[in-house]
Amino acid sequence: MISKIVASAEVAHNPLLPAPADLFWSSVVFVILLAFFWIKVLPNFKKTLDARTEAIEGRLAEAERIQAEVATQTADIAKAQENSRAEAAAIREQARAEGVAILTELKEQANAEAARITATAKQQIEAERQAALVSLRAEVGTLAIDLASRVVGASLASDKVAGKVVDDFLADLEAADKSGKKKK
Repeated sequence: MISKIVASAEVAHNPLLPAPADLFWSSVVFVILLAFFWIKVLPNFKKTLDARTEAIEGRLAEAERIQAEVATQTADIAKAQENSRAEAAAIREQARAEGVAILTELKEQANAEAARITATAKQQIEAERQAALVSLRAEVGTLAIDLASRVVGASLASDKVAGKVVDDFLADLEAADKSGKKKK
């Protein structure tokens, strides 16, 4: 008997294929679940994905905007640094020029002071030479009068005669000095 049941079951039904009723009802449940997911779950899922996409795109746009602002600020900072460098270079150049002008002015003042000191020294030397010449003339005159009075034996005490003798003697000396310089 068991063999009859197994033989009838083998002929009538394939165990790998489900029964037609199970196939039908499984298809109905699948279609209902598919419709439920299609109508209820999928739109909510799409809304969530769209919201996330918009949020991500918004963040990307904000990041690009911020990046552009940062690039602009970086460019502004670079320009400011360039301007600062140029200004610093101009200030250094101006300071150098002022330093050169100050040095030139100090050199001119030193040269003027040196020229003034030289001129004062020359004047002082000339005044001392004149004083020495006057003193020398007086001494030479006195010596000449003493010599002449001893030689001549006469007294030349009078001022007019003594002055004339001294002037004649000095003129003779100067003439002799000039002729001696010309010969050399």
